[in-house]
Amino acid sequence: MNTSKLQAFATDARRQLMNAVQARLDAALVPNSDAQVDDPRAFAFLQREIEQAGGSEQGRKHVVERYAYRWFNRIIAFRYMDVHGFTGTPVVSPAVLTSTNGLPEVLASAKRGEYDNRVFSLRVNDKAKERIEGLLSGSVMADDPQGLAYGLLLQSECRFWNRNLPFMFENVGKEAGRVDELLMPADLLAEGSVLRNAVEVMTPEDCGVDDPSGNVEIIGWLYQYYISERKNEVMDGFKKNHKAGANEIPAATQLFTPDWIVRYLVQNTVGRLWMQSHPDSQLYKNWNYYIQPSEDDSAGNEDILNIQAPEDLTVCDPACGSGHMLTYAFDLLYEIYEEEGYAPSDIPGLILKHNLYGMEIDERAASLAAFALTMKARSRSRRFFKKQVEPNIQRIVPIAFKEDEVAELNDLYQVNLDSTVWNTYAKADVYGSLIEPPQELVDLAASAEDTGAETTLFDSLLRERVEEVFAQTRYLARKYTAVVANPPYMGAKNMSAELKQFVQDHYEDGKTDLYGCFYVRFLRLAMEHGLEGMVLGDTWMFIKTFEGMRKDLIEKRRIESFLHIRDISNHPDIFGANAAFVICPCCTSYKKTTFIKLTQTGVVRKSFELLSILAADGSKVRFEVDQREFSQIPGSPIVCWLSKPMLDTFAKNKALEEIAGPKVGLQTGDNARFVREWWEVSQSKSKLTLDNSKDRKTSACDKWFPYNKGGEYCKWYGNQEFVVNWENDGKELEDFRPRSVIRNPKTYFRPSISWSRISSGAPAFRYFNEGHIYADTAPSIFRETDTKLYEVMSVCNSSLALTLLKAIAPTLHFEVGQISQIPMVEALPSELLTIVKEAINVARFDWNSYETSWNYQRFALLDSSQGVCADDLLEEAISHLRRYWDCVSEEQHQREICNNELVADAYGVRDDVPCDVPLERVSLKRNVAFAYPKDTPEVRNEKFAQDVVKELISYAVGCMFGRYSLDKPGLILASQGETLDDYHAQTPNPSFGPDADNVIPVTETDCFEDDIVTRFRRFLTVAFGKENLAANIAYIEQVLGKSIRKYFVNDFYNDHVRMYSNRPIYWQYSSQTNNKGSFKALVYLHRYTPKTTNVVLNYLRDYANRIADIADNLERSDRTADKKQAAKLRKAILECKDYEDQTLYPLATRNLEIDLDDGVLVNYLRMGKALRAIPAIERKRKEVSTWTWPVHPLGKE
Repeated sequence: MNTSKLQAFATDARRQLMNAVQARLDAALVPNSDAQVDDPRAFAFLQREIEQAGGSEQGRKHVVERYAYRWFNRIIAFRYMDVHGFTGTPVVSPAVLTSTNGLPEVLASAKRGEYDNRVFSLRVNDKAKERIEGLLSGSVMADDPQGLAYGLLLQSECRFWNRNLPFMFENVGKEAGRVDELLMPADLLAEGSVLRNAVEVMTPEDCGVDDPSGNVEIIGWLYQYYISERKNEVMDGFKKNHKAGANEIPAATQLFTPDWIVRYLVQNTVGRLWMQSHPDSQLYKNWNYYIQPSEDDSAGNEDILNIQAPEDLTVCDPACGSGHMLTYAFDLLYEIYEEEGYAPSDIPGLILKHNLYGMEIDERAASLAAFALTMKARSRSRRFFKKQVEPNIQRIVPIAFKEDEVAELNDLYQVNLDSTVWNTYAKADVYGSLIEPPQELVDLAASAEDTGAETTLFDSLLRERVEEVFAQTRYLARKYTAVVANPPYMGAKNMSAELKQFVQDHYEDGKTDLYGCFYVRFLRLAMEHGLEGMVLGDTWMFIKTFEGMRKDLIEKRRIESFLHIRDISNHPDIFGANAAFVICPCCTSYKKTTFIKLTQTGVVRKSFELLSILAADGSKVRFEVDQREFSQIPGSPIVCWLSKPMLDTFAKNKALEEIAGPKVGLQTGDNARFVREWWEVSQSKSKLTLDNSKDRKTSACDKWFPYNKGGEYCKWYGNQEFVVNWENDGKELEDFRPRSVIRNPKTYFRPSISWSRISSGAPAFRYFNEGHIYADTAPSIFRETDTKLYEVMSVCNSSLALTLLKAIAPTLHFEVGQISQIPMVEALPSELLTIVKEAINVARFDWNSYETSWNYQRFALLDSSQGVCADDLLEEAISHLRRYWDCVSEEQHQREICNNELVADAYGVRDDVPCDVPLERVSLKRNVAFAYPKDTPEVRNEKFAQDVVKELISYAVGCMFGRYSLDKPGLILASQGETLDDYHAQTPNPSFGPDADNVIPVTETDCFEDDIVTRFRRFLTVAFGKENLAANIAYIEQVLGKSIRKYFVNDFYNDHVRMYSNRPIYWQYSSQTNNKGSFKALVYLHRYTPKTTNVVLNYLRDYANRIADIADNLERSDRTADKKQAAKLRKAILECKDYEDQTLYPLATRNLEIDLDDGVLVNYLRMGKALRAIPAIERKRKEVSTWTWPVHPLGKE
């Protein structure tokens, strides 16, 4: 079956039909339209329907959606019946069923004067035939006689088929049926119409023409694809915080279940029930997805539901959609009846009458489910339509009664039910089969059915409504031998207020998601020893909010078999259900259960994987487990793949929370206001180390404190780059309550182990020395001493912990509750402490070797402890540096492996966990395998050299501005208001001094004696020797692939912005906001003063004058190249003049002040078009303009 073609057809059909129905509706609503004159009752019904759906545009949209789909149902129904020969004369198909050009045979026959007597013997079609004949003969004039004639033929066929398929073809005796005709789409015969496309796409093969029972699966796919655009609309609404009510639930929760999952569920519920009572039956051999009971299956007779005859097997799908579960159940039941010797012609009617029951809130889906079952029955019995048996598909509809109607009903039935009982179904379009009718209503519905109560209700509509209440109650109150379903999925955050309240009141254990509620509801619908099969998302297997549901399952039910369909490491399928299983609602004895964990991606591959597992004698992903073993794991997650020794680690050891409870930290409520990258603010106001306050006048200056926010994968040490405003013990945050949440403040500033709550894969635990505040995104663990912290860290960073966490926290969100459950062995080998200390020290050294660390001391190539020799050329130095870090990385690699092995040995699970570690996962930033994991060794070395050269250039620029010094480690000038006097106070006689005016020009034309290229060459001379300058320059340009000047002009600023996470400390003035400005100059943010822009303006004017002189000289040349260069310079002069007049001069006259506490985002935007635009910053302009908290708000310049 070509599902991509079906999808294209269904989505296009929806658009076409909605446009066509909209046109019909618009025409009908015109005052004194034909519709109003010809059938005023039908038009009044249409108007009421619009009003009931919200009136105006909303109501009309609802009507268009509803009737467009009803016509879609009819067209695909006729095509399916045409293909199978059920219609006699094909209604939408040509005589040659595969022809896409011929007329529908019913029209071609009419043109020959041939009519189906069955259809036109109905009195309701008398006038239609006469008008059709007139149109085709020409005696009745019309613009499109053939189209009108076909419309009348189609309407006549719909009226005829109402007898056998009333759920698909409404009775025209009712107003809704006449509205169908009123809104029937035009142009159905046109090329590319829905009708012609249906003929092309619904091929005889796809409709199962060669299969004895047809292939109604195509109906389900068409249903899913038809509403896919509507589903996308609803899902997009969820992203905007819209909630799902009655109009959204059907689309939001629709998901067609793949055939192989349906077969697994039905074979292991309906089939299993039959086999339990008929162990000699050989039918199971035909069931490819049937799981034989395990050898120790010793269930006694008291656990078996005694099924004597096929009629005893009642199968219910309470959320049946288009009926896929039920249609396959039909096939399986047919085999059972056949084996028992029933007459083939009787079987279809018996199955529909006694065995299959479906409930659905969506009118469209319910109609298709009933149609699909009827087609199954007709395929098996030519005379089925004569039996007049309708499928037991009950649409659960909203029905409400007014107080006077309640009084009338109570009087009629001689009861005293209050209005809440009679109005049990008032919100049925929201709650659906989750409704459990109250017992008094159940009793009344039963007595009304038993007595066939003769009522004297004068109001026929009231009688219809109360009969519908009784019908729905009987479906929802009875018990079924098997309940099989793929229930709706919807998280609580997307539920409407009324739905959320309903599930909280009635389904406490499942309220997190609709599917959890349906799990509970199915248990109540199934007989005590019946079976229940369902497909759910797999998060319920692990997360805390479903713990009550898991405990109910493990302790009170018996799991018969279980498929875990999706492995978290693989990309999820389009089919979102991730766990299919079968349970017995009542458990009086336990046995081992078959669990199968499928790991292939893609629906088709998974089905083949399951078949191969079931056919094999053994499999690594098939487990026989006693479900009670899950109870020994905190939270009772369903982790069938964990070995017995791994499961025992929970039972034999204390949980981490018993010795060191992890904590959740600060939630600022507004990170933009309270959090900064550490380099954005003044170091004089930052408490980044324990002793740096001594460098300041008073500790009261402390405002910005180290803030652990989590971050990317980084083991042992690192991710220390943020600060938070904790001035005066967090007074501003305290005043910001309730938006801010200050959790566990007594643990702030203590040494800890931390991890990122949200991860892209495995968790990584890091050590934080004292002095940090931690965020809610970086939960942390505290103990009395570092030694005890190291013990915890050893276990948490081991492959043992990773294996356990993958079982109990597979969603990549590592919450405190899950980490708290890691089992902690009582005694660990002493050598583990040494391993952890060394691992932390190495990771710390690695982290601090980059200038984005606040403990950065000096550039790596100037640090002899990193393998570099004093007289090295740059090329040699980088080679030595790489070899040094290759060695360090390998040593760290071995430490991690050793840590895994020793921890596994301590727990006695060495054979149950992998201990090896890929070098690519050793998270040192200078580990080339980690930094460039997908590259070859050669490419890794090239990238390493390139990155180190860029670090060198960045460090050199820092020295040019006085942020660093070749003569003193660490930061020099890094606070607002600091001057060259402060620099010289720390480095009195620098070997390489900083720029005097804090402005360094960066231009393509060499105009200045102290521009950035000249300064860089001077830096290299001082740092690496004059004798090495030429070789080092050549090497740098070789590595960069361009000249140093081109790199500074075109690439340096981009690299700087990237290195500093879009919060740069060197700002680039530019005559264009893109990267093409002729004039550029760098300034250092921390040395900025209100006069800085004036200095830049002077450089701009000087530059313009100098290139003007150059242009003058070039213009005197006869060379074409010189003249072209002169023209280019003239253009640059105009650009500079415009930049001066429009941007730089107005800004310079303002003497703009900034406050580093406001952060780079605010301050950068305040400079307007004077600076190079940074897209990540510019995108925030609108939002930042609304902030009132900055010292200097944007827009108040």
